[in-house]
Amino acid sequence: MNIYSSIPEEFLVYLWKHSLTNNKLVTSGGQPLTIIHPGTRNMDSGPDFFNGRVKIGNTTWAGNIEIHVLSSDWRKHGHDNDPAYDNIILHVVYQNDRPVFRKNGELIPTLELKDNFDYRILENYRKFLELNKWIPCEEMIASVNRFDVLSWLDKLMAERLEHKALEIENELNSTKQNFQEVFYRKLAKNFGFKTNGDAFALLAQSLPLNILAKHKEHILQLEALLFGQAGMLKTGFKDDYPKTLKKEYAFLSEKYNLKPVDRKLWKFMRLRPANFPTIRISQFAQVIYRSSALLNKILETPKLIDVMDFLKVDASGYWNTHFVFDKKAGNRKKRLGTASIQLILINTIVPFLFVYGRHKGDAELLEKALAWLERLPPESNAVIRRYAALGIKPKNAMESQALIEMKHNYCSEKRCLECRIGHVLLNR
Repeated sequence: MNIYSSIPEEFLVYLWKHSLTNNKLVTSGGQPLTIIHPGTRNMDSGPDFFNGRVKIGNTTWAGNIEIHVLSSDWRKHGHDNDPAYDNIILHVVYQNDRPVFRKNGELIPTLELKDNFDYRILENYRKFLELNKWIPCEEMIASVNRFDVLSWLDKLMAERLEHKALEIENELNSTKQNFQEVFYRKLAKNFGFKTNGDAFALLAQSLPLNILAKHKEHILQLEALLFGQAGMLKTGFKDDYPKTLKKEYAFLSEKYNLKPVDRKLWKFMRLRPANFPTIRISQFAQVIYRSSALLNKILETPKLIDVMDFLKVDASGYWNTHFVFDKKAGNRKKRLGTASIQLILINTIVPFLFVYGRHKGDAELLEKALAWLERLPPESNAVIRRYAALGIKPKNAMESQALIEMKHNYCSEKRCLECRIGHVLLNR
């Protein structure tokens, strides 16, 4: 197949957005055309670009612009019967195979892009799409100027924070703006990290914070509620500690009419014992025990180091010699590690500070959230290590979060046309 025989519409959008056309353009009607401003990309229904400005002949036009591979796509997409498209000032197409008219019979000016751009850009784009690499540009990304990389990472960090903020906003809407409850749920999910995050989230949903708050001064009752709701207290036990938890939970679950989640949701396989959900549940209970108004405490804490110290909790004493119930294993305190605390800060506390600050119109909270993210070290995971091997090494958590956003929402989706790094490489 000829490389030019099938041009994706998104590529034409890219050419138009970045004005990557020849300098001397004419419409299909033979009039000279100058692009003053391509307009603003519309990501919703309607014309592809709003508020563009072009000069056709001696007349300057301002308005909307539509883009198609073939001009005949206008009718195929039903635009001839849609009033939203009747005020289009320019129809931009790869090939003008059919004239397009407004409802009053007036011809819509058309720009044909065929032979009006550098085909090497298209060749580079095709290569990116065809490469079966971890990221399409992995053999070239190290050559991109550091300034270009950093300016793109700034935008990606904003996108990632917005995605996390949207998740929090959705939960706030479902809980009638109960910030304390939603923070508790998000924190619980983060305590499960990647492997047991969903199970922890279900546990928190099944056990409202207001119930835990009633028992905030009794760590055994907090653990009984959490382990019981996790479905981990249904069997018989030999040790006194789980026997006591089971007895407490039997009373409390009846009092509050609680129903536990499925025990099978919890994953132990391929986890380091220190990361077992049993250990994490006990550590989470300790955080609740230290403060039921945890969100308020964090909001009022100015220093990052103080928040980190607050999260340095140990699982209860029984877990010094156990990883699961009724089975001894060594003798060592099970403290929530620094790396885990940093992940909790990155994935829960910083996004929540950002959302809370925005809701309250508190600029200081917004600044604190971003400042903490900049002070935290970059994450160490498979994505970050792979980028580092390619020469893109983040200096802090803000940059590592941006790289994760780039990998998941751009590189893996091959959205090279929307990526600033892709833009630099495509136009070499």
